[in-house]
Amino acid sequence: MQALIRKATKGDLERLISFLTRANLGTDGLTDETIEWFLLLEDEQGELVGSLGMEVCEQFGLLRSLVVSVGQAEKEIFVLFDQMVQLAKEKGMESLFLATNKGAALPFFELMGFEKIGRGELPVGFYQSEHIRHVLNVDNSLFLRLTI
Repeated sequence: MQALIRKATKGDLERLISFLTRANLGTDGLTDETIEWFLLLEDEQGELVGSLGMEVCEQFGLLRSLVVSVGQAEKEIFVLFDQMVQLAKEKGMESLFLATNKGAALPFFELMGFEKIGRGELPVGFYQSEHIRHVLNVDNSLFLRLTI
């Protein structure tokens, strides 16, 4: 199966919200203005089978909304991350951050170049984000940073 990764557009907003809602992920902050920071993974029929987004604060990005449907190859997840790093570079970002409460995912993120950090190392502006405030209240949240 040949998958396609592309930048989301305003026309994808409702479909992406529905996809993330089915995956039990929050959609706070996902708007016409912020959707340009999302990548979509589509199958040959154009069905949405994955997503990865970035919440932007100054020169920093917080990765969010990583969802892939069952059966997607690990290679496609790596490509999603690689494309997001390229987008961040194009936009002049200094660092990407992510939060997870799944310790088992650490080796994958470390393979991608992320390093575990403490909560105090998050950019101050992130605390204005509804998404980050929610993540801070999740037990066992881990934070990671990738310097670009």
